[in-house]
Amino acid sequence: MSQSGWAVVVPVKRLTAAKSRLRGALTGVPHEELALALAADTLRAVLACPAVAEVLVVTDDARVAAASRAAGARVVPDEPDAGLNAAFRHGAAGVPAGWVAGLTADLPALRPTELAGALLAAQTGRAGVRRFVPDAPGGGTVLLAAPPGVPLDPRFGVGSAAAHAASGALPLTGDWPSLRRDVDTAADLTAAARLGLGPSTAALLAAGRPVRSAG
Repeated sequence: MSQSGWAVVVPVKRLTAAKSRLRGALTGVPHEELALALAADTLRAVLACPAVAEVLVVTDDARVAAASRAAGARVVPDEPDAGLNAAFRHGAAGVPAGWVAGLTADLPALRPTELAGALLAAQTGRAGVRRFVPDAPGGGTVLLAAPPGVPLDPRFGVGSAAAHAASGALPLTGDWPSLRRDVDTAADLTAAARLGLGPSTAALLAAGRPVRSAG
């Protein structure tokens, strides 16, 4: 990994358990296919980001691992039943010293330029301080960034924006709509589609019929 490049850690649950609130969001589309498409489009954008030197996917799902390797990411086996924050810590521990970011795997509209902007903002902020990007509603977190020598210390989960702030991380407030648009519900998927989905999720949306009452 180059000295100036970022290592980005992206945990992905087993597809059978991932994105449970999205289950049934697209009529005629298997849930596992939708969960895989969200992760694939997220990875595609991260790998295309010029600020990123390495992507580590933390997963114990064989399909996710195979797709991630094929795309150019490094795969780190997940620790069974350890949880999302443990997966972030596990992935961060497997990269060389340098700038490290944790990113959620449900950003199908993500644009590489917006991710690059957020990572640059994290590097130009107060020295030695972790930074985070809240999701579109404001209560969650889509990106957590740590400078060299500072532990990532993830606090993802319900109320994670407040939890990250309480832990000493500072929010990043740039105009990055595709980065902030994580997808947990059918309504979120519709909002992401308005921004422009990546090819994997867009193909499923074209093949299926959104369930308007879901989410």
